[in-house]
Formats: sequence, structure tokens, C-alpha cells
Amino acid sequence: MDIFLEILSLVGSLVLFLYGMKIMSEGLEKYAGDKLRNILAAMTRNRVMGVLTGILITALIQSSSATTVMVVSFVNAGMMTLKQSIGVIMGANVGTTVTAWIISAVGFKVDIAAFSLPLMALGLPLFFSKESKRKSIGEFIFGFSFLFMGLSYLQVAATNLNIGEAVAGMLAHMPFDSFWTILLFVLVGALVTMLVQASAATMAITLMLFDMHIPGFGFEQAAALAMGQNIGTTITAFMASLTANTSARRAALAHMFFNVFGVVVVLIVFYPACNFVGWLVTDVLGADNNDLFKLSAFHTAFNIFNTLLLIWFVPQIERLVCKMLPQKEQEEEYRLRYISAGLLSTSELSVLEAQKEINNFAERCLKMVGFVRSLTDATNEDDFNKYFSKIEKYEGITDNMEVEIANYLSKVGEGRLSNESKIQIQRMMKLIPELESIGDSCYNLARTLGRRRRYGKEDFNDDQNRRMHIMLDLAEKAVDGMVKVVARSQALEPVDYNVPLNTEHEINNYRKQLRNQNIADVNDGVYSYQMGVFYIDYVNECEKLGDYVMNVVEATKTVIVK
Repeated sequence: MDIFLEILSLVGSLVLFLYGMKIMSEGLEKYAGDKLRNILAAMTRNRVMGVLTGILITALIQSSSATTVMVVSFVNAGMMTLKQSIGVIMGANVGTTVTAWIISAVGFKVDIAAFSLPLMALGLPLFFSKESKRKSIGEFIFGFSFLFMGLSYLQVAATNLNIGEAVAGMLAHMPFDSFWTILLFVLVGALVTMLVQASAATMAITLMLFDMHIPGFGFEQAAALAMGQNIGTTITAFMASLTANTSARRAALAHMFFNVFGVVVVLIVFYPACNFVGWLVTDVLGADNNDLFKLSAFHTAFNIFNTLLLIWFVPQIERLVCKMLPQKEQEEEYRLRYISAGLLSTSELSVLEAQKEINNFAERCLKMVGFVRSLTDATNEDDFNKYFSKIEKYEGITDNMEVEIANYLSKVGEGRLSNESKIQIQRMMKLIPELESIGDSCYNLARTLGRRRRYGKEDFNDDQNRRMHIMLDLAEKAVDGMVKVVARSQALEPVDYNVPLNTEHEINNYRKQLRNQNIADVNDGVYSYQMGVFYIDYVNECEKLGDYVMNVVEATKTVIVK
């Protein structure tokens, strides 16, 4: 029973460590979310700046997985090119080594858990603050406290379970100096990191085991575990990209290629590399009494070496992943472009992805209006059926987009968000049904034309066709103005709301004029009552479409907030 409780204590300590890292990372991201986005967007113009940016962001949020998922999200949202993302991913690998240095400096020599409770007491007022920035700082303090509390408890639980003796017993049956043993430790490091999805946690465990001075688990074995973590950490970004677009999957593949290739290269010169790091720490830096510094130095040197080696081959890596994952334009035509139905990225970035997807939604509505124009002009059966099928298909797409975006926003709303982002989500939820209604209007216009075609006895006369085209021109102008409003609002640029709103007023006035003219034409026998019904149904639906455009524009005024 005691052993079972100790095992639970070990697992609980690891969970506390991981939870602390998650809370700390999210607190920092919420506090500086916009700043992090601006840094990533502005400082990745060349590969060197991309690497430095990756180092900075990862050092701040203490999670290379969070940085790479963030990068995949930006690529998915079209805010970062594949070439830019590769540089940031390289830098993230270097930035994540900061965690190992912090643990090496204070993790096992100082009872950091004793400072955790006072820190939590200081962070408590901030944690329950109504002001979002202060609350985020409080979350960071709590996360920092949980992280080191978990690390301290992990060491106690491992000591109580005699983990060192257990590991020593397993290693006693392995050839200590065999290169196959090194490869086995690389594999174990990768598998454990894949399971916990946090290389920092695996690195903490490695440092703890190394600090126990277990027979058979020396510097080389610990270094091999650290190298394996670089492979295992790629699983997080890979999973996040599974349901994303091709560009995002390419970024995740580039991350995996970079880390795996780096491990393979260093394995070729593994023993000389270990000897060099040992000499550097012992003879040059004079830290011969701190084995943890030696392991942290190897972890850092390994990642810096890989970055310096591969930074010159970013274009070649880009071409390789593009060749391995070719773009399938038709496959991506009818799916969400910027957000996925699978794993979400960090919540604050998910709001940005949803904004981009709404912009895409609006553009698809404009494309549907163009299909309605082609359908109105179709003179033969084949052309009519082709465009009717397109409109019908896009109507289904808009229905699905409404549901998927709404579900996505609901999931994001359940995460840890700033108050501003929560308000943003609520307002976006009001906007997407209006966009879907524009798709419905386009489909209703197509159905009206289809009923007229099946009627077959007569066609619209020249005046009716001319007026219908004027009405559709106004509707298309309104939708085009709406798309510009949505795009500029999403980019936080000055917006001219007058064009779509004034056009909507023109549509209302013209609809009133056409309805009166229709009554007069039917009474004068210019065309039959049934053709008048088809004609005025088309006009009324264009007017409804204009109303939906106005609703979108009004909602967009408050969707994007600074």
C-alpha cells in the first residue's frame, strides 16, 4: 500500500510540474499575447531574426512546444510563411534550454518548495483581480510556484521509491560503454517526451536521475536522453497540424526533420562531442563540481550546433517538405482554411484564427454572388446546371462553416482567455449566422431561377433582365464592401462603413420602385402574373441579401476590439 501511495505521489508531482508549466506559459501569453504576436509577425523577415525570435519567445514562455504550436497556428492562418516558421522553430529549440539551466542552478540544491507558498501568497490578490493583466501576472506566479513545487516533490517521491536503485538494477544488464545503449536512451527520451508532451518535464527527470549518481547512468547516457527529448517534443506540433492546412503540416514536418536530422548528425560524433562539452565546463568554465551544469551545457550546445548547422539550408528544407507534402488546391477548396476541428492551438491565438476564418467566410459569400450572376446569364441547360450545382454546394459549405466556426469558438471560450478575447468571441458568435444567411439568400436566388426555368412557358423580358442585373449589381457591390470591411477590421485598419450601408439603402429604394413597376406591368399585360412572381421573388431576395450584409457590417463594428 505504501508503494502504491509513493507511485501516486510520483505521478502527482509530475502532474503538478506540468500544470505549473502550463499555467505559467498561459499567464505570460495572456499578459503579452498581442506583443508576442507582433514580435513573431515583425521579427521573422530573415532566418537569423527568426531564430532569435524563437529563442526569445521560448525563453519567456518556457515551452518549445507552445512556441512551435503557435508557429504552426500562424502558418495555418497565413500570417507567417513556411520559410519564416523554420527559423523560429530552430530558435525554439535553443530557447527551451533555459529551463534546464534554471533547474540546474536552483532545482536540487535549494528547497525551492519552501519559497513556493510565500510566492503563491503574493500572487493570490493578483490571481483574483478583475483586471485581466494583473490576473495574468497572478497566474504566472502560481504557475512558477507549482512548477518548482512539483519538481521538489518529484525528487522526494523518487528518493522514497528508490528510483535510483531501480534504474541501476535495469542498467546493470546493459553494456555500459555500448553505442547501442546510447541509441536506446535516445529512444527512451523520445518516447517519454511523446507521452508527457513536454520536453522540459523529461529534462527535469533526466537532471534528477543524473544528480542521483546512479551506477551505469553517466553523463553520456543522460546526454542521450536529452537528445531523444528533441525528437519526442515534435509530436505536439505534429498533432496540432493533423487537421490544419498543408502549409501548417509542412511547418510541423520541418520541425520534425530539423530535430531528427540534428540528433543523427550529433550521434555520429557523439563521444567527441561529450568530451568537448566536459572539457569546456570543467577546464574553461571551472565548474568541475557541478555535473548538472555539464548536462545543461551539452543540451544547449547540442541545440546551438544544430541551429548553426542547418540555418544555412532553410530554403532547401522548405523545398524538401513542400515536395514531401504537395499542395492539393482542390482538396482545400471546400474546407476551413485557418482553423481546424481537431486540437486547438493556444487560446489567444485561436481567436485570431477565427477572425481570419470569418474573413474567408465573407469571401466565399462574395464568390457565391458571382455564381448567381453566372447562373442568371446562363443560356443553355449545361451551364445552368453547372452553376446551380456550385451554388448548392457552396450553400452546404456555408452551413458547415457556421457550425464549425461556432463550435470552435465555443471550445476556445472554454479555455483560459483574457476578458477582451471573451467579449470578442461573444460578438463573433453574433456575426457568423448573418454570413450564413447570405449563403442562404444566394441559394434562394438560384432556386427562384430554377423554378422559372421549370415553368418553361416564357422567359424574363429585356426590361426584367436589365432590372434584375442592376439589383444583383447592387447586391454584389454591398457584399464586396462587406468583405473589405471584415478584412480591414480584422487587420485593425481604418474602415469605411459607408459603401455597404449606402448600397443597402439603394437596394431598398430600388426594390420599392421595382415592386410598384411590377404591379403596373402585370396589370398592363406586359408579362404574366406568374412571371411577375418569379421576378419579384428574385428582387425581394436581393433585398434580403442586402439586409444580411448590413447586419454583418454592424456586427463587425464591434467584433474586433483593441
